[in-house]
This record gives sequence, C-alpha cells and structure tokens, in this order.
Amino acid sequence: MTYTDHYSAVINYQIITKQNSERWSYYLKRSIDYDVFHTLHYHELDTGGEPILFVYEEDETFVGFPLLKREIEATEYCDFTSTYGYSGPISNKTFNCLTDGFINNLNYAFLDFMQKNRAISVFCRLNPFMSQSILLEKIGGLKNNGRTIYIDLTESVETQIARYNKRLSRQIRQLRRYGFVLKEANTDYEIQCFTKMYHKNMIRVDANQRYFYTEDYFKALIDSKDFDTRLLLLYDGDKIACGAIVMWGNGIIRNHLSATNESYVFLSPSKLMTDEITKLGRELGMKYLHLGGGVGGKEDTLFNFKFSFSNLVLQDNIWCFISDHSVYDQLVRQKNIPPDKLYFPLYRA
Repeated sequence: MTYTDHYSAVINYQIITKQNSERWSYYLKRSIDYDVFHTLHYHELDTGGEPILFVYEEDETFVGFPLLKREIEATEYCDFTSTYGYSGPISNKTFNCLTDGFINNLNYAFLDFMQKNRAISVFCRLNPFMSQSILLEKIGGLKNNGRTIYIDLTESVETQIARYNKRLSRQIRQLRRYGFVLKEANTDYEIQCFTKMYHKNMIRVDANQRYFYTEDYFKALIDSKDFDTRLLLLYDGDKIACGAIVMWGNGIIRNHLSATNESYVFLSPSKLMTDEITKLGRELGMKYLHLGGGVGGKEDTLFNFKFSFSNLVLQDNIWCFISDHSVYDQLVRQKNIPPDKLYFPLYRA
C-alpha cells in the first residue's frame, strides 16, 4: 500500500515513512518533547511492522503519532501498534494547550486515515512523562495500565538511597563487597555473550518470541546515531554476572533490556546494576531513571522489585483505539475469542 499526503479544508495530514527520514526528524526536532522510542531508527529496528509517522498539522500546530503498521493475517485489513517501549503522540505544543476545535479536526483526520487504509485499531503504550493522556482521553480509547516507577535523580543521593527498601540497601552493600566490576562493553564478543545470556533469561521466563532480540539488534542499538545507548556489564573476575542495555535522552535514562547469568541469579547482581545506572544517570545530567512497572501493568514480583528502589510512581496508560467496531467484533468472533479476555486488540489474542 502506498501512503500519500491528504489535504482539504478540514483534513490536513501526511504520512511519513522511512523513505523520508529527514521529514521524520524534522517533526521530532520541532516537538516540545520526545523520547528515544519516537525516533525512526528505533522504529526501523522493530521487525513487527512498517514504521509510519502520522502528522496532522493546522496553521503552526501539529500532532504526530509514530506507529508500526501490521497486516491482519488472512484479511484485507491492517492495524497499528507502537514499538516496544514508551512512545505515543508528539506535538510542538503542550497537549493541554490544544483547542477542542483542533482536537476534533485531528480526530476526523485520523479516522479518515484509518478508513482509507482499512485499519481497524491502534494499540500504543504511552510515555508517562509526556502528559499525552490529556489529548487521548478526548479522542477515546485511553486505558489505565497500572503504575510505573521512577527514581528522581534531581534529589540528593542521600534522599535517593533513603527511598530504598532497607533490605535492598543491605543487599547492595553486600554485592559491592563481593567485588563486582562495572565495565562498558566495547567488543563484539561481549555483545555476543550478552545476547546468549539474554536468550537464556527469555527461555527461563517463557517470554514471547517477540522479545528474543538478536545480536544484530543489540549492535544496532549501541551503534545508533539517533540516540545514546551503552551495554553495561558487571564482571566477577572474567565472568559476566549480569548486563544491561542502557538508553537515555531528554532527561530520562532507562535499563532497556537486561539479563543475569544463571550462575549468579541467587545473588541478584541486577540490584547493584540498577544502583550503578543511577550514578551514570547523574553523571549524564539525567533527571529520572525510569524503572517501569510490572508485566502487563500488574503489581507482581517484577513491580515489587522495582518498587524496592523507589516509592515514586506515575500512572501508566495505554491507548486502545478502535476505528471500525463492526469489523473489530467480526474478527474477534472469527477467532472464537471470549469477549471478556483482557487483551488488545482482542483478535490478536
């Protein structure tokens, strides 16, 4: 399918693809705020769909939605999703400054785009630091996905550590006495070792195949010119105990993907790694270390692990937008999926 620009008295939008990378960058640079997950390069690394940037523009104001287009198997339809991470809409205005008239026209334009492309739904995980819910609650499909945790790196180190669970603080001191050494990976061999360790972790937790990222994927992240990434490794002598792909930009640093050597799981060296990432974040002038939440928004063991570092939380929202309810329901019935199942879009459950 070929995407084209559409202009009329009411509809004024354009669809930017990877063939027009300069245009994609142009809108990112004009945005008040954006994250690593909004960049074209990050979208290109995701093999789950075709990257597009929908842009609605009116006078000097624009709103953009970076998305991945996916065909719906054995149908004439498609849908859109977001990359792994926290993306959502961007704009050159704060979302609370957008007028109701602008939002109505944006909604009309987006529905026109969805209908012209026979697109049924959009799933998008929002960026909790960007107040995007102000816009999307007016468009529809906004859903609460639990709580997401962060560490405030603008606070003093003493205040940060005081937020740590007492047991966690004790464990980190013990891990430091163990003699682990933190290094930045700088060889292909180290990336290869991390990839193998990461895959073993994914098998251990029975992760979806989507999360089995390749060695080439990790290399592309580290080598990106569009955002900053490092692979940090904790060594015990010449053995890697754990590692983390750390990404940062616009004041936020994240442990994007991590893995622990199965021989060291009982020591939980990732606790020391997280503490070290806060130090790196401070050195880089970052405001926050975003830890994230639990699996699927649940307050599970992963959430509790992160909560042991900080009691600072934000609401985590997702955008579950349906443009054609009739076709959506038809696809769900064809798959014989219970309508009360918690998944979106339900026909992909």
